[in-house]
Amino acid sequence: MIYLLQDHINDPHDRIYPIKKRGSDGIMTAQKENVQRKTLVIIAHPELHKGSRVNQKLAQAAAQHTTTVHDLYAAYGNTAIHVEREQQLLLDHDRIIFQFPVWWYSCPSLLKQWFDDVLTYGWAYGEGGNKLHGKEWGLAVTAGGSDFAYTPQGYNHFPLEQLLRPFEVTASIIGTTFLPVFSVYNAMQLSEEELELKAEEYAIHLTSAMNPLCTSAV
Repeated sequence: MIYLLQDHINDPHDRIYPIKKRGSDGIMTAQKENVQRKTLVIIAHPELHKGSRVNQKLAQAAAQHTTTVHDLYAAYGNTAIHVEREQQLLLDHDRIIFQFPVWWYSCPSLLKQWFDDVLTYGWAYGEGGNKLHGKEWGLAVTAGGSDFAYTPQGYNHFPLEQLLRPFEVTASIIGTTFLPVFSVYNAMQLSEEELELKAEEYAIHLTSAMNPLCTSAV
């Protein structure tokens, strides 16, 4: 079953609902998961449902091709992170992808808080912290700058993958396999055709076997 965290719900402790596919009659009918690998996409964008055209499109592609799509800001915009629920989501999936816009060479603040709260000592790392060993861990990021801006000659001086290295180190510490980064450059300037192509590439990325950038250190 495919799930999506809804934007507007009443019960703060029941935030995961089936995604449904719209038929020709406008009725939403449930989709079935068609891959064995269980993939979780965690999206962190405070304006996902208001002003993020690119991340919305990527989220739609994820909803059609993964097991679970989890919108952090819809779930925890004004509430504390439910650590046990988040840890169970990780346990229930084989591949975890974090989708977010690159802000100041990192992720939005709620996702950083999520890492601090959820990846606890004795559970994700340290003595007895082996719960995520063997899982796949990856990033899908959007950037306002061009790919040239992320070169030694460009405005940001370093490749995007190098600026995101802390996420790769985290993957190693918690015993997961870090996957190649899926990146969308010039996010605010993409034409509809370019955005459609990126969404198709994202769907392939989410569902394909990938050679890891690095394997865990444990």
